Amino acid sequence: MTSTTRLSALEMDAIALRHPHLLRGSSNKRLRTILISVGLVAYLIFSWWFFSIGHVLGNANWGIAGTYLADWVSYEVRPEIKIARDKTMTLDYQRNSPLGHNPNPAWVELDKETVTRIVELPAATAQTAKPKTSSSSFSFMAPGAALGTASTATEQNRVETRTEEIITRAVITYDRSTKIEIAAGLVKATHRGETLTMAVDGQDTVTPQGALPAWATQKRPGEKITLAFGATGWADVEGDDVSIRNRFFGWANFLFDTNSPFFGKSYGDVLSLITSGERIDPARSNLSLAWNNILFNAEWQHLDVWTKLMQTVVMAFVGTLFASLVAFPLCFLAARNITPNFLTNQIVKRFFDFLRSVDMFIWALFFTRAFGPGPLAGMSAIFFTDTGTLGKLYSEALENIDDKQREGVKSVGATPLAVQRFGVLPQVLPVFASQALYFWESNTRSATIIGAVGAGGIGLKLWEAMRTNSDWENVAYMVLLILLVVFIFDSISNACRSRLIGQKTH
Repeated sequence: MTSTTRLSALEMDAIALRHPHLLRGSSNKRLRTILISVGLVAYLIFSWWFFSIGHVLGNANWGIAGTYLADWVSYEVRPEIKIARDKTMTLDYQRNSPLGHNPNPAWVELDKETVTRIVELPAATAQTAKPKTSSSSFSFMAPGAALGTASTATEQNRVETRTEEIITRAVITYDRSTKIEIAAGLVKATHRGETLTMAVDGQDTVTPQGALPAWATQKRPGEKITLAFGATGWADVEGDDVSIRNRFFGWANFLFDTNSPFFGKSYGDVLSLITSGERIDPARSNLSLAWNNILFNAEWQHLDVWTKLMQTVVMAFVGTLFASLVAFPLCFLAARNITPNFLTNQIVKRFFDFLRSVDMFIWALFFTRAFGPGPLAGMSAIFFTDTGTLGKLYSEALENIDDKQREGVKSVGATPLAVQRFGVLPQVLPVFASQALYFWESNTRSATIIGAVGAGGIGLKLWEAMRTNSDWENVAYMVLLILLVVFIFDSISNACRSRLIGQKTH
């Protein structure tokens, strides 16, 4: 049977007086925790104020962010409806429409009429050549007189009769709750049960009839009205033009562009043509033609993207390999326990510091200027930066080895080179290889960044697509390829490191 004895407050005070060191540690630790917590909270409050985080979040345009993200996984079809002064209309699509050369989507309904118009062509003025006169000739007659001057004859205006097909009404349906109707100089937009009617004059003025709903904005009276329909798209209404942006989920023409004979066909039709259909091109099989159309897809440029991606991988591998080979012998000179000469240690260590203190991005700018844009500049930037970093890591690994193994090799009368070979390398070689593999995997990501400044690889291709501000689906495609390559090389690197270190890596 056990009993629990509780100490009274007086007894606790007496123990504290006799042995104050027993309670001092706990009090100091508690005070340290409070001070650290207060300091962390004060730092966060200062950072919030200094960087104006609240103001930035409050004024952020989250609608643009949503549209930007939607552009990564969707594409737009952009019909342009031109409105003339007589309220008739013409319809055009963007030059590289994802619908092909003769788009006729079901969500665009057009009412057309055939009319005969009398068109008055502008008059043409013809001048007869002036006769050459001597520089000494002089006349008091006015220019245009019959004597010695040119006569001007004006042709009468020509009138031409034309028969044309014009659009009198257009209806664009985005989805069940959103559509735009254009007819008789009026543009009627319906979205989520609200309707906005706008009058257009066929020139430069658009006038809303009534208050603007939350999804419509107009900066100044008469200027264009922007209609934001969320993920389904948007539109700009001007006095003589309605620009439609209808968004669809997916990547348009990912396999075959609009110039391919396979464009617009279902997967079943394409498979049937490849396996048993008659040859489209007599010079090659349908399978070869399909593969060629995929590689040279003008909209997605698969072959060029894959080639640039392989350049990035090779650039990272070669740069890391050369850096490891150069850092390996130099790290022995930088390690104090291997090379006890102070001057040699300091010179090599400062050399490592110089190489790694300049960021890889800056080295890439330097070598792009020196060698011109291309993978050579990228490989050189990786080589310079990683030589310094790996040299420092390797030398620190050498300085932390167990000297007992080296002393044991020395005791049998081995030469200095044999001491390093059998007493040092077995301890550090797995660490060296592991670090080199990690840097190879990391440089695959870094090579993408430095490629944006002209150092070659997919980074430059990615930057070009981003600069257009309209090819975000291409950006998403390249980002996914980069992620896939990084995942693959991360798995390979982890597997190799686990084999070298001798333990399972997660």
